[in-house]
Amino acid sequence: MATTGNLTAAPLAARPVLGAVTLLRIAILIAIVAIWEAVAASGLLFRDVVPSLLVIGRQLLLILIHPDFPLHIDLGLGSSLVFDLKIPEFYRHLWVTVSEVATAMVIGGIAGLAVGLALGANPFLSDAFERFLYWLGPTPKIIFFPIMIMWFGVGPGSKVAMGTLSCFFPVALSVAAGMRQIEKVLIRVGKSFRANTWQMITKIYLPAMRQPIVNGARLGMGVAVIGTLLAETKLSNRGVGFLIINAYSTFDMPRMYALLIVLFVVAIGANALVARASRG
Repeated sequence: MATTGNLTAAPLAARPVLGAVTLLRIAILIAIVAIWEAVAASGLLFRDVVPSLLVIGRQLLLILIHPDFPLHIDLGLGSSLVFDLKIPEFYRHLWVTVSEVATAMVIGGIAGLAVGLALGANPFLSDAFERFLYWLGPTPKIIFFPIMIMWFGVGPGSKVAMGTLSCFFPVALSVAAGMRQIEKVLIRVGKSFRANTWQMITKIYLPAMRQPIVNGARLGMGVAVIGTLLAETKLSNRGVGFLIINAYSTFDMPRMYALLIVLFVVAIGANALVARASRG
């Protein structure tokens, strides 16, 4: 009976803590908003460097709902069923950035997974090559952008290449470390059933490394977004990075902050989707 009482009391005791955490988060957000508005109203900084949140909110609405880009939809059932709609130009640029990041995630993630499996499974390859990954991993990838331009041109290819390069290292290193944490008994079980390499990967390695792979993917997604946006700010006429650097160049600070807010929300949503998929 005492054990049952302890088990039922534990979740109840945790509820006040969760409530306190939520209140603390709300208090922090309120403090940030208050400080921002105080600085904006003080006039201590140059005009519009820290604009009011109301001004930023107005720009945010203009970005999200102002129709600039025509979209032609033809259902193929006759000329009378041709619609000429207009959508905000921002979504066209957002689609460019999302497609570049997604492509970089697929290429860099698969490459990092393959290299991580090889390094984690083979001590000789790990001793020979993993040190290079640790050396190159922290290197700012933007220094490779001129090379990417020469190899892939000034179009989306160079941006995807930057995102791929950024994504590869955290995935490869996380998977290699996860391989070494697999229980040896699982590997012995697979070998006792005479599983081939592909069966070992799909039935033993990947299920046992679920969390390291997810952590590597989340880190890889973050740096892939950074690499892609940096490339778009340097040489591009499309994408969210181009919009941000264009707003900065014209000193349209409210628009720049609004774009950063949208990008921040999209990144949080993508990160939440990856976390939910890992739990599912």
